[in-house]
Amino acid sequence: MNLDKAIYSRKSVKKFSKKKPDWRDIIECIDATRFAPMAGNNFSLKFIIVNDEGKIQKLADAAQQDFIKFAQYVVVVCSNPKNTVNAFEERGKTYLRQQAGAAIQNFLLKLQERELATCWVGHFVDDLVKETLRIPKNIDVEAMFPIGYEEGKTSKKNKIELKNILYFNQYKNPRMKTPKKLEV
Repeated sequence: MNLDKAIYSRKSVKKFSKKKPDWRDIIECIDATRFAPMAGNNFSLKFIIVNDEGKIQKLADAAQQDFIKFAQYVVVVCSNPKNTVNAFEERGKTYLRQQAGAAIQNFLLKLQERELATCWVGHFVDDLVKETLRIPKNIDVEAMFPIGYEEGKTSKKNKIELKNILYFNQYKNPRMKTPKKLEV
Protein backbone atom coordinates (compact mmCIF):
# COMPACT_ATOMS: atom_id res chain seq x y z
CA MET A 1 0.00 0.00 0.00
CA ASN A 2 1.43 3.40 -0.87
CA LEU A 3 1.57 6.22 1.66
CA ASP A 4 -1.23 8.31 0.11
CA LYS A 5 -3.58 5.34 0.13
CA ALA A 6 -2.75 4.58 3.77
CA ILE A 7 -3.31 8.21 4.80
CA TYR A 8 -6.56 8.71 2.89
CA SER A 9 -8.10 5.34 3.79
CA ARG A 10 -7.25 5.37 7.51
CA LYS A 11 -10.32 5.58 9.74
CA SER A 12 -11.45 4.82 13.26
CA VAL A 13 -13.13 1.43 13.62
CA LYS A 14 -15.29 0.35 16.54
CA LYS A 15 -16.68 -2.95 15.21
CA PHE A 16 -14.31 -5.89 15.18
CA SER A 17 -14.69 -9.38 13.73
CA LYS A 18 -13.79 -12.46 15.74
CA LYS A 19 -10.87 -13.21 13.40
CA LYS A 20 -7.64 -12.87 15.34
CA PRO A 21 -4.73 -10.96 13.77
CA ASP A 22 -1.21 -12.32 13.94
CA TRP A 23 0.43 -10.61 16.91
CA ARG A 24 3.69 -10.42 14.93
CA ASP A 25 1.98 -7.98 12.54
CA ILE A 26 1.20 -5.73 15.51
CA ILE A 27 4.84 -5.86 16.61
CA GLU A 28 5.87 -4.82 13.09
CA CYS A 29 3.52 -1.85 13.38
CA ILE A 30 5.00 -0.90 16.75
CA ASP A 31 8.46 -1.14 15.19
CA ALA A 32 7.52 1.71 12.81
CA THR A 33 7.21 4.04 15.82
CA ARG A 34 10.99 3.96 16.34
CA PHE A 35 11.41 6.07 13.20
CA ALA A 36 9.37 9.03 14.44
CA PRO A 37 11.27 12.17 15.50
CA MET A 38 12.20 12.27 19.19
CA ALA A 39 13.48 15.27 21.16
CA GLY A 40 17.18 14.79 21.78
CA ASN A 41 16.88 11.38 20.11
CA ASN A 42 15.49 10.14 23.43
CA PHE A 43 12.79 7.53 22.76
CA SER A 44 10.37 7.85 25.67
CA LEU A 45 7.56 5.51 24.57
CA LYS A 46 6.74 1.99 25.73
CA PHE A 47 4.07 -0.35 24.33
CA ILE A 48 2.02 -3.04 26.04
CA ILE A 49 0.21 -5.59 23.87
CA VAL A 50 -2.76 -7.03 25.74
CA ASN A 51 -4.58 -10.18 24.59
CA ASP A 52 -5.91 -11.37 27.96
CA GLU A 53 -9.74 -11.11 27.71
CA GLY A 54 -10.13 -10.20 31.38
CA LYS A 55 -7.65 -7.35 31.09
CA ILE A 56 -9.22 -6.15 27.84
CA GLN A 57 -12.58 -6.02 29.64
CA LYS A 58 -10.99 -3.96 32.44
CA LEU A 59 -9.48 -1.58 29.87
CA ALA A 60 -12.90 -1.20 28.23
CA ASP A 61 -14.35 -0.41 31.67
CA ALA A 62 -11.55 2.09 32.39
CA ALA A 63 -12.38 3.85 29.11
CA GLN A 64 -16.16 3.47 29.56
CA GLN A 65 -16.26 2.32 25.94
CA ASP A 66 -17.75 -1.14 25.41
CA PHE A 67 -16.52 -1.64 21.84
CA ILE A 68 -12.98 -2.13 23.19
CA LYS A 69 -13.90 -5.49 24.72
CA PHE A 70 -14.60 -6.92 21.25
CA ALA A 71 -11.06 -6.31 20.00
CA GLN A 72 -8.64 -9.22 19.83
CA TYR A 73 -5.78 -7.08 21.14
CA VAL A 74 -5.34 -3.73 22.83
CA VAL A 75 -2.07 -1.84 22.55
CA VAL A 76 -1.47 0.62 25.37
CA VAL A 77 1.06 3.35 24.67
CA CYS A 78 2.95 4.80 27.63
CA SER A 79 5.68 7.37 28.02
CA ASN A 80 8.38 7.87 30.56
CA PRO A 81 8.79 11.64 30.92
CA LYS A 82 11.94 11.54 33.08
CA ASN A 83 14.75 11.93 30.52
CA THR A 84 12.93 14.32 28.20
CA VAL A 85 11.79 16.61 31.02
CA ASN A 86 15.26 16.49 32.62
CA ALA A 87 16.86 17.47 29.31
CA PHE A 88 14.36 20.12 28.21
CA GLU A 89 12.68 21.13 31.50
CA GLU A 90 9.12 22.50 31.13
CA ARG A 91 9.31 22.44 27.31
CA GLY A 92 10.01 18.69 27.57
CA LYS A 93 6.34 18.08 28.44
CA THR A 94 5.33 19.57 25.10
CA TYR A 95 7.98 17.52 23.29
CA LEU A 96 6.66 14.34 24.91
CA ARG A 97 3.17 14.93 23.50
CA GLN A 98 4.51 15.89 20.08
CA GLN A 99 6.74 12.83 19.78
CA ALA A 100 4.01 10.52 21.08
CA GLY A 101 1.67 11.85 18.38
CA ALA A 102 4.28 11.43 15.66
CA ALA A 103 5.09 7.86 16.73
CA ILE A 104 1.41 6.95 17.07
CA GLN A 105 0.70 8.24 13.56
CA ASN A 106 3.45 5.93 12.23
CA PHE A 107 1.77 3.09 14.16
CA LEU A 108 -1.69 3.93 12.75
CA LEU A 109 -0.44 4.10 9.17
CA LYS A 110 1.39 0.80 9.51
CA LEU A 111 -1.79 -0.81 10.93
CA GLN A 112 -3.68 0.54 7.93
CA GLU A 113 -1.08 -0.93 5.58
CA ARG A 114 -1.56 -4.32 7.29
CA GLU A 115 -5.35 -3.93 6.95
CA LEU A 116 -5.78 -4.00 10.71
CA ALA A 117 -8.52 -1.90 12.28
CA THR A 118 -8.26 0.33 15.33
CA CYS A 119 -9.58 3.41 17.05
CA TRP A 120 -7.46 5.91 18.99
CA VAL A 121 -8.83 5.89 22.55
CA GLY A 122 -7.68 8.80 24.66
CA HIS A 123 -10.51 8.91 27.21
CA PHE A 124 -9.92 6.59 30.17
CA VAL A 125 -9.26 6.59 33.89
CA ASP A 126 -5.47 6.50 34.05
CA ASP A 127 -5.30 4.87 37.48
CA LEU A 128 -7.50 1.96 36.38
CA VAL A 129 -5.36 1.34 33.29
CA LYS A 130 -2.19 1.53 35.38
CA GLU A 131 -3.61 -0.84 37.99
CA THR A 132 -4.76 -3.36 35.36
CA LEU A 133 -1.38 -3.44 33.59
CA ARG A 134 0.88 -2.76 36.59
CA ILE A 135 2.18 0.47 35.09
CA PRO A 136 4.28 2.48 37.58
CA LYS A 137 2.88 5.80 38.85
CA ASN A 138 5.67 7.84 37.20
CA ILE A 139 4.78 6.52 33.71
CA ASP A 140 2.11 8.35 31.65
CA VAL A 141 -0.54 6.45 29.70
CA GLU A 142 -0.83 8.20 26.33
CA ALA A 143 -3.53 6.19 24.56
CA MET A 144 -5.10 2.78 23.96
CA PHE A 145 -5.66 1.10 20.61
CA PRO A 146 -8.07 -1.83 20.35
CA ILE A 147 -6.94 -3.86 17.33
CA GLY A 148 -8.62 -6.44 15.16
CA TYR A 149 -10.16 -6.84 11.75
CA GLU A 150 -13.07 -4.62 10.81
CA GLU A 151 -16.54 -6.18 11.01
CA GLY A 152 -18.65 -4.82 8.15
CA LYS A 153 -17.78 -1.41 6.84
CA THR A 154 -17.38 1.77 8.85
CA SER A 155 -18.47 4.87 6.98
CA LYS A 156 -15.75 7.45 6.48
CA LYS A 157 -16.47 10.83 7.97
CA ASN A 158 -16.07 13.92 5.86
CA LYS A 159 -12.77 15.61 6.54
CA ILE A 160 -12.38 19.34 6.93
CA GLU A 161 -11.52 21.21 3.74
CA LEU A 162 -7.94 22.43 3.32
CA LYS A 163 -9.07 26.02 2.75
CA ASN A 164 -10.49 26.02 6.30
CA ILE A 165 -7.17 25.21 7.97
CA LEU A 166 -4.50 26.86 5.83
CA TYR A 167 -3.19 30.41 6.18
CA PHE A 168 -0.32 32.30 4.57
CA ASN A 169 2.22 34.51 6.35
CA GLN A 170 -0.13 35.26 9.27
CA TYR A 171 -3.07 33.82 11.11
CA LYS A 172 -6.39 34.13 9.26
CA ASN A 173 -4.78 35.20 5.96
CA PRO A 174 -6.30 32.80 3.38
CA ARG A 175 -4.31 33.90 0.33
CA MET A 176 -0.75 33.68 -0.85
CA LYS A 177 0.37 36.98 -2.26
CA THR A 178 1.11 36.77 -5.95
CA PRO A 179 4.57 38.12 -6.69
CA LYS A 180 4.56 41.35 -8.61
CA LYS A 181 5.70 41.08 -12.20
CA LEU A 182 9.12 42.45 -12.83
CA GLU A 183 9.30 45.05 -15.51
CA VAL A 184 12.08 44.47 -17.96
